[in-house]
Amino acid sequence: MHAHQDAGRQRLCGAPARRARDYGGVIEGAIRVDRAAAKARADQVVARSRASVEDWLRSMPGCMVLQGHAAFESPTQVRVGGELLSAPRIFINVGGRASVPPLPGVDRVPHLDNSSILALDRLPEHLVVVGGSYVGLEFAQIFRRFGAAVTVVEMQPHLIAREDPEVSVAIEEILRGEGIALRTGARCISLAPHARGVAVSVECPEGEPLVVGSHVLLAVGRRPNTDDMGLDRAGVAIDARGFVTVDDTLATNVPGIWALGDCNGRGAFTHTAYNDYEIVAANLLDGAQRRVSDRIAGYALYIDPPLGRVGMTETQARLTGRPLLVGSRPMTRVGRALEKGETQGLMKVVADAQTRQILGAAILGVGGDEAIHGILDMMNARATVDAYMRAVPIHPTVSELIPTVLAEMKPASSAPASGRAAPG
Repeated sequence: MHAHQDAGRQRLCGAPARRARDYGGVIEGAIRVDRAAAKARADQVVARSRASVEDWLRSMPGCMVLQGHAAFESPTQVRVGGELLSAPRIFINVGGRASVPPLPGVDRVPHLDNSSILALDRLPEHLVVVGGSYVGLEFAQIFRRFGAAVTVVEMQPHLIAREDPEVSVAIEEILRGEGIALRTGARCISLAPHARGVAVSVECPEGEPLVVGSHVLLAVGRRPNTDDMGLDRAGVAIDARGFVTVDDTLATNVPGIWALGDCNGRGAFTHTAYNDYEIVAANLLDGAQRRVSDRIAGYALYIDPPLGRVGMTETQARLTGRPLLVGSRPMTRVGRALEKGETQGLMKVVADAQTRQILGAAILGVGGDEAIHGILDMMNARATVDAYMRAVPIHPTVSELIPTVLAEMKPASSAPASGRAAPG
């Protein structure tokens, strides 16, 4: 299970409970979270899922499951413990792990990653998150809702810098509204032991140069688990970051060896890893000609409210030089969001002005991780904006406003994407 999905499954819906009176509900006394119970349930869900998959594999006819460290001996041989296995086709799917950045002092202080933070048996007094992208922000909100003080330190001027500026700004407003301190534009980040835990030194456009936390989470990316599996003995090429080099069919440079999942650098999610399997299986078993480049990228940021994303951002689309259509609507103008009293965020769609096909979209708001699939499906079907506008969506839903956004799309100016959230 991938890091940000672990975090997504542990989100706490504390905000609706705190707003119970808005809906006529009365909760006597202070609202608190039983963190031990929440952790126990999350562990149980993960363990059940893992056991189910393992049981299925072990019961599959013709499938032998070996547990142990595996390493190549040759292009057709893999050793697992004391057993040497030979096969004409070998598939590498070894996943990845959190990266430890070469920050000054990182070897002098205890630090957490996406796995070890889930094993904490007590609530941090002050969690400092180094890295303002998906994993870092999900855990930041989780632990803030558990009751910890949280500070996020990010080198880029905005959080999740790969997104369009107005999306990043809207996410910053959501997190600040929950009391999470954001230190963006941070430079010269270093760590040092402190009597209260860990001191994080930063140079930022504003704010104190030192943040002292009881715990530090490093959330600055992931690296593939390829450094100890003897790829050199098999002649399998890797890139400078250790990812296995693959072509558009996920084949490596060595005939008979393929690489799937996180370790090939072509996706970092459970759904892309599964799609890797679908591509390889279809090509080898069904005579298909499926390619990774045909895949339309979709993903989600599991904060509350979530961000659903598919395809290009406006910034990326502008780099193609094609004429664009852009439509945007704040969630304050989405009936379902108003009814639920959850109006943070916005939805945005970018299309090719000539072909009228959707290039990408973002839905930041209640139900955004589900509503984005309507656009993802239309993009996979290569349908036009006009076809989507003729759809009759169900009322009241978040998705029903997508055709309205498409109908109101305007030609994009030559100026860069705005850094402001859409007006209400």
